[in-house]
Amino acid sequence: MMLEIRPNCECCDKDLPADSTQAMICSYECTFCRNCVEDVLFNVCPNCGGGFRLRPIRPTEERRAKLSTSHQPPSTTRVLSKYSEQ
Repeated sequence: MMLEIRPNCECCDKDLPADSTQAMICSYECTFCRNCVEDVLFNVCPNCGGGFRLRPIRPTEERRAKLSTSHQPPSTTRVLSKYSEQ
């Protein structure tokens, strides 16, 4: 199964494009920006209680057949945690 690559931080709703180096995910793919993970959540996912890692960047350039953002685009569905700042 492929990562959704969610477009925003679930806490502050900051945009996190597919190539963002600020996107962090937990093992359930809950997605937060680095600032919220470090300064608000203290590396504990409010949804599942797990920790975070940098989200991998899906390549925009097709280096393998049909493996790029043009063939598997990131999600456009914004997600907010029930624990968000919004």
